[in-house]
Amino acid sequence: MSICPEVLQYAGCIVASYFNGLRSYKFTMSDKVKNGTTRDIAGKSCVFYDGYWIRSYHLHEDSYADKKQMIDQLTRRVFHHVEQGINTPSKSLDDIREIYEAEDDPARKRVKGAMLAGSLLNRGRQILTAIVELEEAGVKIETSNELLRECGRCFIEALSLGKNIKLADGGEGVDELWGEPFKVFSMPIEDFFQSRYIKISQTMTEIDQITCAISTVTIRDGAFSDVNNKLIELGVMAKMTCETIRTDPAMFDVWPRYIAAKEEYEDSLNNLLIDKNDKKNIQFMYAYRLIKEGGALLIKLATLRVPIPDSVRLFTNKCKEFTEK
Repeated sequence: MSICPEVLQYAGCIVASYFNGLRSYKFTMSDKVKNGTTRDIAGKSCVFYDGYWIRSYHLHEDSYADKKQMIDQLTRRVFHHVEQGINTPSKSLDDIREIYEAEDDPARKRVKGAMLAGSLLNRGRQILTAIVELEEAGVKIETSNELLRECGRCFIEALSLGKNIKLADGGEGVDELWGEPFKVFSMPIEDFFQSRYIKISQTMTEIDQITCAISTVTIRDGAFSDVNNKLIELGVMAKMTCETIRTDPAMFDVWPRYIAAKEEYEDSLNNLLIDKNDKKNIQFMYAYRLIKEGGALLIKLATLRVPIPDSVRLFTNKCKEFTEK
């Protein structure tokens, strides 16, 4: 498989990787660059954080309308990733609160707490929508306005109940994800974007760690040579996907390339099991499971867009133990 040049030249880095030995090279053009430095790279506006040139975006004004737009986008994203059944309508807030407070069973109370958090998040969004509509009608909303204060109280309580929420796959990362709408509401948009760039750089670091860990497994057996080729592009496209917001027109190019890389990686794994021969011993199958698990982590990081350090640490340790046997 040939890898297109723009994939190899990614985020200010030239990545030259090969797997015919125990080496993977990464040459960066980021030496001595300060965090927050901005630059146009290959026609893309980028900002530098912790070793990565990340796609950057022109900041909105700090208006309630802009905050509402961002909170709506982030809320849709968080409900997409968390467990089902907690996107409780705002109109049901009083009912679910009463049910939550009356529940004694810890397991059921957790779920009802998650449902209450969802309703509070939706109530905060609804109030913010009303504030924006009032401003558009010419009504000036001061920071001391009770409607605005109630909106803040809803977001704060929803944040405090976030400990009851789980991701759909039960893994880590929900705290970062659930807190983002509140951050947009409570801090200047410029500060929020800076915090997001830091999280994206941390996510990219973990994508590289996972990719490197997988490669230490795949290079041990020639049967995984096809997986090696697909691994490079999946890792690169995972980083491009996590840095690109869904409303960016660039996503029309980035997303199909990411899905194609994901499917090719998965197909290469499936093809390993089609050939029925004696090579599939215990060691081979354990390596296969590690490579599949690593691919799933790359996919999760690409779409979750927040770091999951415990999962990454556990996986890299598994790979290290396997290669040291």
